[in-house]
This record gives sequence, C-alpha cells and structure tokens, in this order.
Amino acid sequence: MQGVVFDFDGVLADTEHMHLRAYQQVFSARGWQLDERAYFERYLGYDDADLIKLFAEDHQLSVSSDERRTLVEEKTKAYLRALEDGHILYPGAAACVERIGARFPIAIASGSLRAEIIHILTANKLLGAFRTIVSADDVARSKPAPDPYIAAAAGLGLGPTACVAIEDSHWGLHAARTAGMRTIALTTTSPAAKLAAADRVLDGIDQVTVQLIEGVFQST
Repeated sequence: MQGVVFDFDGVLADTEHMHLRAYQQVFSARGWQLDERAYFERYLGYDDADLIKLFAEDHQLSVSSDERRTLVEEKTKAYLRALEDGHILYPGAAACVERIGARFPIAIASGSLRAEIIHILTANKLLGAFRTIVSADDVARSKPAPDPYIAAAAGLGLGPTACVAIEDSHWGLHAARTAGMRTIALTTTSPAAKLAAADRVLDGIDQVTVQLIEGVFQST
C-alpha cells in the first residue's frame, strides 16, 4: 500500500498571506517588523513557536518561553478571526483531495495548529477525507524536522518510504525528504528554483493527479 501526505498552508489552503498578516498584527504591537519577503524567504514552513523563536534570534530580541506562548496565542486568535467562514481553499483543492483519496489513503502534515486545520476542513466538508492529521500540536519538533511526516506515515499505517508528500516550501520538502518520502512541490508560495529537490514541481494543486503520483512512485 502507498499513501499521500499533504501539507496544508500553501498546498490546500491559500492561507500563507493570512498567517503573515496575523504575525504582522501581533509583532507591530511590540514595535517589530516582519515584511513579506522575509516571511516567504526566511520563515515559511516553520510553526508559530519556532518562527517566533527564530525571528527573535535573528533580531537579537530577548523573548522568554512564556512570552513566546503568549505571542502564539495572540497570533492564533488574529488568524482565526481572519478566517471566519473558512472558504479559502485553492481552486481545485477539494477535487484533488477527492480523486487522490479515492486511490490512496491520505493524510495532512502541517505546521499549523489543529484548530486552524479543522476549522477550514470542516467548513469545506473535507474533514472526513483524511485518515490522519498531524498538526503542530502533535509533535515535539515541527518542520523542518521530519517528525510531522514520520507521524503522518505512521497514522496511515505505512513507512515514510511508501508515501509521497506534497509541499510548497523548501523547508517542508527538507522535512519530507529527511523522513524518506518522495516529494511533489507546488510553486504557490516559493519559486521553482527553491523547490528543485522535489521529484516533481508543479504550478498548483489542480495539476496533482493519480497518474502523476503513480509515476513518482514508479520512477524512484
């Protein structure tokens, strides 16, 4: 048996700019600045806690673990307020989940919080499509560590080498490849040059087909 593991933000849900705006709202209240280029080039793929830790290190800010938790809570509230109706999937995402899920067991491995993922999937009637969901709440180390992908494969009852991961960031690709998965990259949030390590590079989720995934399994 073979399986498919989807990243969430930037793959199924067009949410990365919403995450950025939520960070900017929380950071600006403290006099910090996070611009779009830095977010997508430096921090994309990290979960909230690790992004805040890395941002603090990069800017030589003293931020305690308690302050990081507070920042994560504030950012999550800002992000969920922005979501509201939850209808923010990429065009073709729901259809892709349906066709891929009809052929392979599917999972999600994401750096987002579980509540955020569940909110969007429920609003789009996709929650039952996934056999397992691994969020930032579920692993000790989030991406770029391989832990989310290892856990997602285990949730499918598979080894990582029996899975294809679908990602949009080079850090996510690093996590999936380190876990031992084959990879498909989407250029929704990162340029193709940064995704060259993937087995296939596509423009968007609507291009992901059963035949393509079968070809990735057969070619390696």
